[in-house]
Amino acid sequence: MKVFEPMQASISISAEPQQRYVLRLADTCLILAQRLGEWCGHAPALEEDIAMTNIALDLIGQSRLLYTLAGKMNKPYEYSEDQLAFLRDEHDYLNFTLVELPNGIRKGLTNNFAFSILRVFVVASFLKPLWQRLQTSNNPDLAAVAGKALKESRYHQQHAGDWVVRLGDGTDESKQRMQDALNQLLPYTTEMLTNDAVDDAAHDSGLGPRFGDVKTECLADVNAVLTAATLQTPKATAFVSTGKTGRHSEHMGLLLTDMQYLQRSFPGGVW
Repeated sequence: MKVFEPMQASISISAEPQQRYVLRLADTCLILAQRLGEWCGHAPALEEDIAMTNIALDLIGQSRLLYTLAGKMNKPYEYSEDQLAFLRDEHDYLNFTLVELPNGIRKGLTNNFAFSILRVFVVASFLKPLWQRLQTSNNPDLAAVAGKALKESRYHQQHAGDWVVRLGDGTDESKQRMQDALNQLLPYTTEMLTNDAVDDAAHDSGLGPRFGDVKTECLADVNAVLTAATLQTPKATAFVSTGKTGRHSEHMGLLLTDMQYLQRSFPGGVW
């Protein structure tokens, strides 16, 4: 019989590395979906308005399955997907900093399509080889999630990659916008492809690969599209963001204020 902890203002997650590994994936999908949802009704074309929303829905679906799995790993209480999604404090979210950044800021505009679509492409290029490897996880639930998510990530990568090439190899204005987006975004990708103790524990237990293990495949896909888009890759820096350890940018708190409003205002409320 499942035992769920009663709904409360905030919950805390354990330090168990396997749960944190799954939460890193779940949180990354959820927070990126939240950012993509901000484009609803504001995208540059109706078709893209629908496409961005559909990508967000795919990511929410992936996060729900991962939260269910992570909730079962929590001890002594199991957590539901809603509790994990909405009832944690900022430092208990383990997403990459990259996905919590605003939808690009350029010349005073807070919604920069070039930045957003490039971010979708980069994250999908990371997730695709990761899902491929997770299909052989010793956790059958995680392997099943990976099989479904892989198909979606392939579409996300193709769709966003086409836009990166279209804009990068387009007009002078579109090329400059995409180059500016690349310059802003690239320093935050190091975090995705850097291993730590959580990755090592997941690898050693057979749960999944180290995130850094997919670096070669990820960069090969990214570099191929950047070359086709005639974009210049910025020089690497020593900067490494820390969202996956719970240390976020100043943007995360504001994002959670919007995302958690209903659950915080009406604790335990149901539809």
